[in-house]
Amino acid sequence: MLEHDVIIVGGGLAGCRAAVEIARLDPSLNVAVVAKTHPIRSHSVAAQGGIAATLKNVDDKDSWEAHAFDTVKGSDYLADQDAVELLAREAPDVVIDLEHMGVLFSRLPDGRIAQRAFGGHSHNRTCYAADKTGHAILHELVNNLRRYGVQVYEEWYVMRLILEDGQAKGVVMYRILDGHIEVVRAKAVMFATGGYGRVYNTTSNDYASTGDGLAMAAIAGLPLEDMEFVQFHPTGLYPVGVLISEAVRGEGAYLINAEGERFMATYAPSRMELAPRDITSRAIAYEIRAGRGVYPDGRAGGPCVYLDLRHMGREKIMSRVPFCWEEAHRLVGVDAVHQPMPVRPTVHYSMGGIPVNTDGQVRRSAEQLVEGFFAAGECACVSVHGANRLGSNSLLECVVYGRRTGAAIAQYVQNRKLPDIQEQRYINEAKQQIQALLEQPGKYRIEQVRTAFQDAMTQHCGVFRTESLMQEGLQQLQQLQQQSAQIYLDDKGSCWNTEIIEALELGSLIVVGQLILHSALNRQESRGAHFREDFPQRDDSNFLKHTLSYYSPAGIDLQYKPVAITMFEPQERKY
Repeated sequence: MLEHDVIIVGGGLAGCRAAVEIARLDPSLNVAVVAKTHPIRSHSVAAQGGIAATLKNVDDKDSWEAHAFDTVKGSDYLADQDAVELLAREAPDVVIDLEHMGVLFSRLPDGRIAQRAFGGHSHNRTCYAADKTGHAILHELVNNLRRYGVQVYEEWYVMRLILEDGQAKGVVMYRILDGHIEVVRAKAVMFATGGYGRVYNTTSNDYASTGDGLAMAAIAGLPLEDMEFVQFHPTGLYPVGVLISEAVRGEGAYLINAEGERFMATYAPSRMELAPRDITSRAIAYEIRAGRGVYPDGRAGGPCVYLDLRHMGREKIMSRVPFCWEEAHRLVGVDAVHQPMPVRPTVHYSMGGIPVNTDGQVRRSAEQLVEGFFAAGECACVSVHGANRLGSNSLLECVVYGRRTGAAIAQYVQNRKLPDIQEQRYINEAKQQIQALLEQPGKYRIEQVRTAFQDAMTQHCGVFRTESLMQEGLQQLQQLQQQSAQIYLDDKGSCWNTEIIEALELGSLIVVGQLILHSALNRQESRGAHFREDFPQRDDSNFLKHTLSYYSPAGIDLQYKPVAITMFEPQERKY
């Protein structure tokens, strides 16, 4: 059995930042990070636009209070305001700390960190590294893991959280290279496993974003919070779904319909293309519905709209958003200097996740915490994003709450003993699970079931939702869950058997998808990214509360917990 003081599952920004903090605060602690890809390949590396912080380098009227208000308003008043206050207050400090680690931020002529406009923010406060910000930050954090001697288990898949007697004791993990299974015990377990974009058929997320950490927590009997709030990014490159960063609109690009109109004037006249993402995504969907969409070749009535950069000029495009130009050119053959890009909403971010307090400790209910279990980043829900996340707050959450959670863990494990675990029992159960998959005489290929599942989620729980649509979706998911028990694997070997990983990931997707749909069906209002056509108004008297959804094979149980309102009273959200 492997032993560490702390085991962190996930090698992206939140996990790496927590590991660095633990190692900085107590170099004697034995810290390990386990990731199913190499940490540099974590999805954080794809984050483009930037990280918000009130450095006041461009706008000296900005303040942490303004950042907090923008975040709460953007969340449609569902964010927990105590958590938002910490996010906004600590933002400048964590950005300067990243700079001191060596992160190469873009600069103003006088050498200070540059800051750009971003959707839903009332001031230019988004710090950036061209349009490769996540890449710049993650590379430095991974270098720091090596500097501090953090052990990295790369390309290991964590199959199970070991949770006994209300305490997280470790994990069971599978080495993708050769199928070797290990139990790891630790004084503290942290999940930083990212989002679940692959629940849907079109997403900006990478292939590894399958919600494994969320599913493991749910299967262990813990609740997931606010799973109905799925963020659609307005500008996914059509038809591939790859993200065209909000930074492009922050630098001045226009959204135009088939008639050449900047249609955001109808939906958010004060913010135009820099309205929050839920409002902009719905606006694009409305334009397409009304027949004002375009086909990539310019014909009217198509499935997308145009993102127009041509007025920005070659120099600005190539210096500020070079990666976005390259993506469009490489993937759909569009030269954005001379042609508009075809875009439409794509699944991008999970506002919900494993419920945690502001120290990253996981909740088992509205009042109780789980011993030894922590989470941060996109897989967690401390609820700084509520019903809708503002762009450039996600990298910030990973770094602020990664650091806070790391500090809390470093304190928590002092003078604690390693837990007792029956290692052989967990190894035997994991081996039986793998063997059953290999021997299953199924009828369906994994890809067949996964694609049908992703299509069902996209169709029945997308930008627009209704009760009848979601009920139909739940029935389809139940049929697909039965089919998932009848999959067969072509590869029966143990060496680099990616089919086994895909089969395990399919199990995660189905658990997460059911929790999203059940939570959405029971929230009979429209708030942020959750838009019910049969309940188009926000309903604070009945639904100003967080959903806690508990999974079991027998069915899903929903409970609720109150929103922390400490600074700003809820009001109508207009832009």
